[in-house]
Amino acid sequence: MEKLISRQLLAKVKTQNINESVRLFTEAKKTRDTRSKLSYETSVFLSHKHDETEIIEEAITLLNSLGVDVYVDWQDSGIPKNTNGYTATRIKEKIRECNKFILLATENAINSKWCNWELGYGDANKYFRNIAIMPITNSEDSSFSGSEYLQIYPVITSEYYYTTGTYYVEFQNEKIKLEQWLKTK
Repeated sequence: MEKLISRQLLAKVKTQNINESVRLFTEAKKTRDTRSKLSYETSVFLSHKHDETEIIEEAITLLNSLGVDVYVDWQDSGIPKNTNGYTATRIKEKIRECNKFILLATENAINSKWCNWELGYGDANKYFRNIAIMPITNSEDSSFSGSEYLQIYPVITSEYYYTTGTYYVEFQNEKIKLEQWLKTK
């Protein structure tokens, strides 16, 4: 297996792509609710822990740099400020609508009831070709200590710990480039 994605690598991706990502991020937010989805676009539902803003923004930058539209619920004007039943209904709709599902698997996300619920729903709707976890480690010396059930999912990895480069999706002794995985249906 290639290397897991480190916090330092995500930060570097964001720094390298900051101007372009700000433009893409702003453009995507403005047009998300009004444009119809084009057949060549790939959309990703990014499951995450809300209070990890920096990590989320870095992951969005990485995915945007690969040419995909990333859905995060706090950008959705249709999501109520305080969570309720409609929040769950709307999230279910978005998981079904998006082509891919990625769990930004930090320790906090793994312990989140919402992230686990989203993963379960994503599993039912996307397994196994269109779902992946992106374990985020604190450094190259850190290992991922996620729950055992996460071992059944494809994992997003990187060639390097500190240098941006090629990213992969690895599953059952197979490895494909992340860009290719994002484009497959």
